[in-house]
Amino acid sequence: MNTTPWAGRTVLVTGAEGFIGSTLVDLLLERGAHVRAFVHYKPYAEKGHLSHLLDDPRVEMLAGDVRDPGRVSEAVAGCDTVFHLAALIGIPYSYDSPGAYVQTNVVGTENIAEACRRHSVRRLVHTSTSEVYGTALTAPIAEDHPLQPQSPYSASKIGADMMALSHWHAFELPVTVVRPFNTYGPRQSARAVIPAILAQLHSGAREIRLGSLTPTRDFTYVTDTARGFLAVAECERALGQVVNLGTGREISIGDLAQALIVASGRDARVVSDPARLRPSGSEVHRLLSDNRRAREWAGWEPEVSLTEGLKHTSAWVAANLSLFAPGRYQV
Repeated sequence: MNTTPWAGRTVLVTGAEGFIGSTLVDLLLERGAHVRAFVHYKPYAEKGHLSHLLDDPRVEMLAGDVRDPGRVSEAVAGCDTVFHLAALIGIPYSYDSPGAYVQTNVVGTENIAEACRRHSVRRLVHTSTSEVYGTALTAPIAEDHPLQPQSPYSASKIGADMMALSHWHAFELPVTVVRPFNTYGPRQSARAVIPAILAQLHSGAREIRLGSLTPTRDFTYVTDTARGFLAVAECERALGQVVNLGTGREISIGDLAQALIVASGRDARVVSDPARLRPSGSEVHRLLSDNRRAREWAGWEPEVSLTEGLKHTSAWVAANLSLFAPGRYQV
């Protein structure tokens, strides 16, 4: 087992109970870290995808909210590295409640950055999203591609990224922004396209209802994304920089649906559902990553092929179908 360089380090993961966050926690534990998991407070004490770690002495659960600077400061104190993943992420809901995205994503990131500065952390890794690029003007998309706020969600993430990077320029805070492209895999919620399709397939649907079928995306398996976080956190050249995490390959949503039908072993046809379409000016038609910085600077490259990853994800959705409501569009 590779336990260096994380063995013995205290590492904070915000949004730790989520899809990518919980996968990152598992990877950090495999590599010997002590993890402080900052989870969103819920009065019914639900810990999301960390329930399997509730009695693990290597994990310290800390409930709170990134909008609370005092609680954030408590979470950051004594940590070597901070991985900031906590965010409001659903694009459709951002049309209904844009102010909530500003508070959680922008103000929350400011609170994290200030706490990291106050407590002199070794590295802050802030999580961005490929949605900040909008529809590709040039492809593949490099980190200097123009930022296009095509939804309130993407606008809030652009603001969060700039807030994080401003602390590098103004205060020399050791921060890196990682920009994942469409991560997928086990534990992802039904609001995302891959589990939404698989939940319909495994529930026996013969007609798969989707939004637009023509946009293309660059899908990265979740364990590859998590490995990318760790690689970038150890990369000195990435200080004060943005680093894409993507495969450099794209597939249309329509072709993806056909691949998922094959992966699931089911039989169905695909139709476009108007209720699932984004507003016309908000649809991102093409996302394809240029991942040279991650490869050349941090020595990272994806290991799980799309075919293999879809099979793993299909099996997980089939085994956890009770978590999904296949007939309902989840924003």
